[in-house]
Order: sequence, then structure tokens, then C-alpha cells
Amino acid sequence: MSEAIGFIGIGAMGQPIASRLIDAGHRVSVYNRTASKAAALVEQGARLADSPADAVEPGGIAITMLANDEAVEAVTLGDEGLLTKLGNGTHVSMSTISPDCAQRLAARHAAQGGHYVAAPVFGRPDAAAAGKLWIVLAGGAAVKQRITPLFEAVSQGVYDYGEEPHAANVVKLAGNFLIASAMEAMAEAFTLAEKNGVDRQHMATMFGETLFACPIYKNYGAMIAEQRYSPPGFTLDLGFKDMDLVRQASAKAQAPMPFVSALLNRMLALRARGQGGLDWSAVGRGVSEDAGTA
Repeated sequence: MSEAIGFIGIGAMGQPIASRLIDAGHRVSVYNRTASKAAALVEQGARLADSPADAVEPGGIAITMLANDEAVEAVTLGDEGLLTKLGNGTHVSMSTISPDCAQRLAARHAAQGGHYVAAPVFGRPDAAAAGKLWIVLAGGAAVKQRITPLFEAVSQGVYDYGEEPHAANVVKLAGNFLIASAMEAMAEAFTLAEKNGVDRQHMATMFGETLFACPIYKNYGAMIAEQRYSPPGFTLDLGFKDMDLVRQASAKAQAPMPFVSALLNRMLALRARGQGGLDWSAVGRGVSEDAGTA
């Protein structure tokens, strides 16, 4: 069934997701602060909206894919925010935001008779373009029945974490922490090999095909082994934001996570050297710089 979708946030991830929804036959209106970034989607058949509110229809579906809590709250709760028009419709947040922000947004939607669902994703822009994302879902059972068919166009699987939206954001942050931890570990191991005369790329290939035969070790492992950190699929600046959200969530839950501090310091040092725009796998560059091999 075709849905009226207001898609807000046409960045590296939003663009391919919106494109696939258009191809699936949905009526998509798009809004982005920089309107020119939506040009290709407009050519594909999307309607360009003047504001977040203009992008949505009463009772329709709004999808946000934005960088942080502040951006999601601004397009939702602002004077021309989607909440002013969506009514009893459904807001699907695919962004990586804090669990606290998800709870605030869910409460505001509920107060107006609407619905809020968290659906953050795992996967880079190429996976989004291929419809191969993994989606972590949490929200009301009834509304999930309406939106789950949309995910068929963009994902290879959906994992449901119940009716409290913030649960999906906890899972997303935990996953990004695991990815960043793996990248740091790979970078240290590959640098150890290099400093002992062992080919780092050959070793990365071996581990990616044997002990750690999974996408993170294969794909990020190759990038780190080759020291290939540009163009970014997900920037170090965004990775730093996510690790800070992990730190905040762990402190609130009183769940000590000492390694997240090491990751934050690694990323902070790289950002201080002007490298925040590199792919977040550039934690490997920090390891190499410490070892004098960069």
C-alpha cells in the first residue's frame, strides 16, 4: 500500500533511503535545510517541501534521518516542526540519538494523539542504496504494523525491541560502541604487525576470512589495513558524538564502560588535529600516529 511520507534529512544516509521509498511507489515529500541536496530526489519524483511541517500530511508518516538530538528536536518541535501538522500520524526516527531524546519525543507525540517509533539503522550509505540495512525497531505494536512494510524497501532485516522507543536507541548505541571498539582493536593489532615486519593488509585479510569472518572485520579491517579513511561513509565527528552518547547513557544507568573513555580520547585527539571529517575508521590513523608509522 502506498503511503504519504514526509522525509526530513537528505544526507549521506537519508538520500538513498528516500530514493528507495520513491522507487517502491510511495508518495514522498522531502525537506532538507540545504534544499539543493534534495535535487536528485525531486528529479526522481519527490516533492520539495518548504519546511518540516510542509513535508508531512495529517495522519501520515514522517521519517527523520538527522545528525543528533538537537536536529531531530528542531524539525519536530519547532514553530514549523512536523508535530504542528502530523496530528495522529506516525514519526519514524531513523537517527542515532540519545534514549532520553527518544523518550521526550515519544511523550510529545503521545500528548497530541500521535505516535513515535524509533528505527535506527546499521549500515553505510552503500548498504542503504542497495536496500541492505539492518533496522532496530521499538514502538507501539499497532503502529509498527503500518510502518514495517516500508522497511522492505530499505532493509534486509528488522529486529524488534518492544514498545518503548528508547530501547532501540540503546541497542543502536551499544552496536556503535562495539564497532568502534573493534576498529580500535584492529588498528592496534595491524600496527603491531607492521612494526614487526608483517604485512598488515595480508594479516587483515586472513582474520577477515577466518576468526573474524563478518562485515565489520572484513570491511573496516580492509580500510584500516590500507589506511584508507576518505571518502567517509560515516565521519569521525559523528562517531565522537555517538561515543559521547554511550558515555552519557552508561553514566545514567550506572553501567561502567571504561573503554568508551579511551575511544572518546582517541577521537578527540584526531578532531583536535582537524581530522574529524575523515571516516570514523580513522581511529586507525591515531594508532599509527602514536606508533610513528602514519
